[in-house]
Amino acid sequence: MNHVNMRLLFAKVPYTKGLPAQLVYSLVWNGQFGVQMFFVISGYLITSTSIRRWGSLSALSIKDFYILRFARIAPLLLLLLGILSALHLAQVQGYVVSSKTGGLSRALLAALTFHINVLEAKRDYLPGNWDILWSLSVEEMFYLFFPLIVRLLRTKKLLIPLLTLFVIAGPFARARAFNPNPVWREYSYLGGMDAIALGCLTALLLSNRRLSKTSISTSGIAGSLLLIFSLGFSIKAYSWGLGRNGLNMTALAIGTCLVIAAAVQSSWRSPRILSPFLVLGQRSYEIYLTHMFVVMPLFAVFVHLGKPIQTVPLLFLAVIGCAGALGWLVATVYSEPMNRWIRRKTGDDASVMGAAVPSPRS
Repeated sequence: MNHVNMRLLFAKVPYTKGLPAQLVYSLVWNGQFGVQMFFVISGYLITSTSIRRWGSLSALSIKDFYILRFARIAPLLLLLLGILSALHLAQVQGYVVSSKTGGLSRALLAALTFHINVLEAKRDYLPGNWDILWSLSVEEMFYLFFPLIVRLLRTKKLLIPLLTLFVIAGPFARARAFNPNPVWREYSYLGGMDAIALGCLTALLLSNRRLSKTSISTSGIAGSLLLIFSLGFSIKAYSWGLGRNGLNMTALAIGTCLVIAAAVQSSWRSPRILSPFLVLGQRSYEIYLTHMFVVMPLFAVFVHLGKPIQTVPLLFLAVIGCAGALGWLVATVYSEPMNRWIRRKTGDDASVMGAAVPSPRS
């Protein structure tokens, strides 16, 4: 919705005229908040599944950890980069990497070495399908060093203080007073790694621990209130200085952690009516990397029809539905089969190490 919104504004479609500012911000300007919440979930899931696989983080296999990350991330990323390179070489409008940002070779190097965020902060934004890789740069740079640090420190007593330092550094990386570059405030490593670290800390603190019913309820209520405040009253948060100081993202991440803790400890399961959102979550990586292939053509159709403002809600719904369908298709026919194939070739399969999405047989 954020990416559709930006294209509508660039095309001077005044579709938000007359709507409350906070409603507009909550619905279509919260893309960065969505990434922050995803970082928390990522940190929690990878840490908690690592503990389950190896019994404890101190027993984590560095080799197997990298195999798992490669099998999950690399197949779709490499396919995406191949498609984007072909579109650039064919000079398709909207996919050409300008010489200002270093051209195709520089973009490929940045994508493969996880510093798209650095490239954009120094030179300029890349085309939309490339730009989304900034968050992957932050996430995978964290996990590049995660198993090494875990094996080096070996105990929670040393790991928790280090992760806490990432949490403390996050707001400084996002604060205007310490970071004058607006792109780097949003895309910096430390500005996103604090959320991943909070997810890791949540997994560590909950491992082998059972919260009381009162603690679970308190966590769920407090987390929900923080999320409602962060997402539904974000303009007020900015007016209080939380955005300027980078603390709004910290509050959002802490709220996400509290909700995760309550959900996990209560063994909560979503009602069947929310199952479409569960599917979107399971395919979130595929949807994220491919959704711009939906946004751009559907928006082009909208423009071709004369930009009828009354169809804007349908545009948003169509993008969400088609992006979800495309992500599901890519996961089903390519990325998950490749994920399991790589694991089998390297000596493990889904029955040993687990799969991100259940196979059709299960």
